[in-house]
Amino acid sequence: MDTELSEISAFIQSIPPFDSLPKQVLAHLVRELNINYVRKGDFLPPKGINEPRLYILRKGAVSCLSSNGELINRLGESDLCDAFYHAEKNTNVDAQQVQTDEDCLIYSVNVEVLTAIGERFPSISDFFSQNSAQRLKTQMTKVNEEAILSSTLMNTSVSNFYHSPVASICASKSIQETAIQMNEQGYSCLVVVKDGIPAGIVTDKDIRRRCVAKGLAISEPISAIMTENMSTIDIKNNAYDALMTMTAKHIHHLPVTKQGNLVGMVTVTDLINNEGHNAINLSSIIHKANSIDELKQISLLLPKLQIRLAKLGSSADHVGKSVSAITMAFTKRLIEMAESKYGSAPVPYAWLAAGSQARQEQLAHSDQDNAIIICNSMKPYDDAWFEQLAHFVCDGLAECGFIYCPGDIMATNPKWRQPQQVWHKYFSAWVDTPSPKALLNSSVFFDLETIYGDTSLLRSVRKQLLTKTQKNTLFIAHLSKNALALRPPLGFFRDFVLKQSGKHRATLDLKHNGIAPVVDLARIYALAEGISAVNTIERIQQAAGTPSLTKASAENLIDAYEFLGMLRVAHQAKALAKGESADNYLSPKEISKLERQHLKDAFKVIKTLQDARQSNY
Repeated sequence: MDTELSEISAFIQSIPPFDSLPKQVLAHLVRELNINYVRKGDFLPPKGINEPRLYILRKGAVSCLSSNGELINRLGESDLCDAFYHAEKNTNVDAQQVQTDEDCLIYSVNVEVLTAIGERFPSISDFFSQNSAQRLKTQMTKVNEEAILSSTLMNTSVSNFYHSPVASICASKSIQETAIQMNEQGYSCLVVVKDGIPAGIVTDKDIRRRCVAKGLAISEPISAIMTENMSTIDIKNNAYDALMTMTAKHIHHLPVTKQGNLVGMVTVTDLINNEGHNAINLSSIIHKANSIDELKQISLLLPKLQIRLAKLGSSADHVGKSVSAITMAFTKRLIEMAESKYGSAPVPYAWLAAGSQARQEQLAHSDQDNAIIICNSMKPYDDAWFEQLAHFVCDGLAECGFIYCPGDIMATNPKWRQPQQVWHKYFSAWVDTPSPKALLNSSVFFDLETIYGDTSLLRSVRKQLLTKTQKNTLFIAHLSKNALALRPPLGFFRDFVLKQSGKHRATLDLKHNGIAPVVDLARIYALAEGISAVNTIERIQQAAGTPSLTKASAENLIDAYEFLGMLRVAHQAKALAKGESADNYLSPKEISKLERQHLKDAFKVIKTLQDARQSNY
């Protein structure tokens, strides 16, 4: 019997949130368990059990069904069924039925036992007092906190950032003399010294705000406008402390001291520019490249950037924006090279990014999606120049690892290289006649952003589009129906919802089964409410509180989207670090049981909002 209890204890301890319990408490919990064998086709709770209990699946599978028989959730080995946990509080508990799909071995425990344990261990009470959306929000809050704590600035001394010697000026010098010295030495701030001792600090902003703006004579001593009691940081502190001090005090320069003596100065720019492969530095290097070969070499750093950001705990939103910014830099530089080679454009135009790049959600070396809007004044023979431009840029991007679009949605396709008036017709036709092909085009071209050129060309098209979509409920209904075809696979770890053959057997497609449904929902909210934002999170935030989406639902959907994105970024980073191609196919074995629970919570949020959209149309 002891052996059996030991085996059950090991099983229970592997399941969150019980994995946080001390051994003695876990042993008490195991002794309180009931063991039930339930045949296929029967319902929970088992006969003879009426009190609220938590059910833990040891073997088998069950389906949670709504009162009308619709599948809500599927549970398998190690899953917790809390449908009857709040039975006394929930008078509608019978509205949900739990039916076994196989012969099942199920453990159960009285809620009173868990409540008593929860009074001593909040991790237990918190887990069962929250619904799936609340648990997901708690997890994402922890992730965001860990992203801050894992920053390299936390682990690096400020001594690695400051520059020395400190530029200073005597307190008796005039404001004009100070400005001249700052200009000559190229400094934006100086430490003001009196009798050899630092007395304050002055910045170029102080001169503008406290002297020029107030009409103070430039002959006045600099001590008249300096900031006294300046903030400093000891050399023993880390760079993160320096950044937090500057952020809290709204300053950009911070003197560094050693045993009370001034030894150097650190600036916000010093900290930001620390990362050798960050998006800012890479973009700057790209801008200076003089050939496609140079760009090709720089592009090899892109996977390294994604790996680095993932290791630092950066959010998927931050990674997407960083990678998209670099892709934008590659595109801009190639356009500049093309214009240098072929001469200036015959008429104004706008080079557009579509899809994930336009949404600023791109990851390393995605495929291309681009187009060109040309001014209506173009002549038929002008297209020869734009065709040259398109091939130069698209071929250059391909050289840099951004593969050609399989669907030929590129500026090299004459259909997507048209005057503004033609684009107006495209969008009008897609909205007025929402055929399957039109809906497919809508999912791509409603996510556009100007990368280079005349931004007013796209702005005019988008303004007219949003005016039409807000008034066309039939189009929104068709778009909603089309988007809802992608459903999150609840109970994804079971074989029947994983890929069952081919290269990606026994994996889950994070992009199509999780991220894409959120992107589609956000696009629908934006079109229905006339929101011009393209980024998915920005769309959801701006739609919050509108007839399309409640504020609470918006928060839940963002949490779900960020969690899915985090898993995707981490999965791809592992592949890239091994020298493998990045993909979106996640094996459940890659993640912990707790992460699987959070993933299921994310899917529940998405499914709930999909169901709400479906009921509206």
